[in-house]
Amino acid sequence: MSIFGKISEIELQEKKQLLEEKEAESSTRASLRDLDVTYREGLTTLRDLIAPSSLKFESSYFELNGKLGRSFFVLAYPRFLSTNWLSFIIQAEGALDLSMFIYPIDSAEILKKLKSKVGEIGSQMSINQEKGMVRDPMLETAYKDVESLRDNLMQGTEKYFRFALYFTIYADDLKELEKFSTTLESSLGSKLIVTKRALLQTQNGLNSTLPLGTDELDVANNMNTSPLSSCFPFVSSDLTSNDGILYGINRHNNSLILFDRFAMENANAVVFAKSGAGKSYAVKLEVLRSLMVGTEVIIVDPENEYQHLAAAVGGTYLSVSLNSASRINPFDLPAAIEGEDNGDVLRSAVINLLGLFSLMIGKLNPTEEALMDKAIWQTYAKKDITPNLTDFHGVEYPTMNDLVEILNSMVGAESLAQRLEKYTQGTFGGLLNQQTNVVLNNQLVVFSIRDLEEELRPIAMYIILNFIWNIVRSELKKRILAVDEAWILMQHEDSARFLFGIAKRARKYYLGLTTITQDVADFLASPYGKPIVTNSSIQLLLKQSPAAINIIAETFFLTEGEKYLLLESEVGEGIFFAGLKHAAIKIYASYVEDQIITTDPKQLLEIQESQDKLS
Repeated sequence: MSIFGKISEIELQEKKQLLEEKEAESSTRASLRDLDVTYREGLTTLRDLIAPSSLKFESSYFELNGKLGRSFFVLAYPRFLSTNWLSFIIQAEGALDLSMFIYPIDSAEILKKLKSKVGEIGSQMSINQEKGMVRDPMLETAYKDVESLRDNLMQGTEKYFRFALYFTIYADDLKELEKFSTTLESSLGSKLIVTKRALLQTQNGLNSTLPLGTDELDVANNMNTSPLSSCFPFVSSDLTSNDGILYGINRHNNSLILFDRFAMENANAVVFAKSGAGKSYAVKLEVLRSLMVGTEVIIVDPENEYQHLAAAVGGTYLSVSLNSASRINPFDLPAAIEGEDNGDVLRSAVINLLGLFSLMIGKLNPTEEALMDKAIWQTYAKKDITPNLTDFHGVEYPTMNDLVEILNSMVGAESLAQRLEKYTQGTFGGLLNQQTNVVLNNQLVVFSIRDLEEELRPIAMYIILNFIWNIVRSELKKRILAVDEAWILMQHEDSARFLFGIAKRARKYYLGLTTITQDVADFLASPYGKPIVTNSSIQLLLKQSPAAINIIAETFFLTEGEKYLLLESEVGEGIFFAGLKHAAIKIYASYVEDQIITTDPKQLLEIQESQDKLS
């Protein structure tokens, strides 16, 4: 071989070796890249993100990231389960995990076992009867239950299941965990539901309540469709809608309670709370926010609590008293709406006046009522106001003086005239015997009756409400009518009936009636109290006194947990009902809103002092 041939071979080998080295280096780099990708993926797996930093299992509890937990399983149920019996657990304070496992069982297999069971029970009953033993109610009840279940399974109206129910509760320390455990066991035990702690099975209990779908405890009970449906745990506490105003914060899940009362079947509301619980504050906040969306608001204010609000928003504040210039004539008539006969309008006014005079001079006996009815018709006729009059607009209405004059001219009505004279010429003269000079021409109008004597308050509230009702039914607008201290009207049957009439008919005239009271016992003691509540789609219950809580619980069908919530609530906290939904509420206001609506005397004094300094 020539020297040139050897050189070419050496160069070829060197090139081959160099190529192999490059390939090895490239393979090493690729391997390093793969290892780097694998390493980085290992740092960011989902399992690593959700895994706890620490987990320790003890015999009766476990420790997870510094918190303690304990699992329970339901061992036995009573014969009857009430609907929604799990709601008090779902709404209870504290963290809770709940899991259910439902295993369908073939009906044919169960029917065979039930047939055998019926035979066993029937045989035992026959044996007892032959021995002359006293009848056993437990055997008879079991026989009826099994036969009823067989019928339902055969008809297909019921199915059969194995049902397992587990709880896991959490606490910050062992003392708190024991407290929560005792509360859970005693609460379920009061419903005859037997629970057991998952002792020596803490890991299995935790795994069974995690969202993994694994039943590691495997403690189930036989249950058919009806009782199983009562275990449905998801209680709706969401009261957020797309329209309406903000009422407060949902204490269950910290969501907003946004609601439009006019979207309900009626827009009426009731507010019950003890003194100082924040009922006026809550109503004023609703009024302020309703004004922002264009709703007109009319308020009957017995304690001058709404004067500052009216002044802040440019509303009209009317003081009704013996010395004030504001006057309302109870003989005023509303304008007839389309399709309504003037005779019906006049007849309705006479009925309302009869109720008013019962408040003013006491309950009328049948003879007095007949005389008063006749006198009222003649009083209107004196001013040429009769059922045949085509238009009441522009006519001069009679006054109380005219009625007294008519009564004095009637045989047997002298006593009625004398009893009414104190409202025309006596102590209370001037309040009810003048023409109306009040005009509702503002988005917010407040009628104050604080300066009236106690005897005149229910009379004035009756007249004011009648005047407002005449305006409401004459012109269709979106309005809210708030009656504070409504128990004053509920003390008298005629005024309570009148308020109930407004509650029933308000929806037709786009009106929402809000009744506010702190004296729940007096309000609900009236035969019209509970009907007003049932005709109100929205109810707001704030902190209650122990003396009234049982009446409240009976009226609103509160659970024991809800009763304790109302007893232990802070100011501005309670339960908000909207139709069939309800949730625990915390009422919040912004700083500016709080300055306008506050009812705290200390805060009001500070605001007044700051305003005086500025002026």
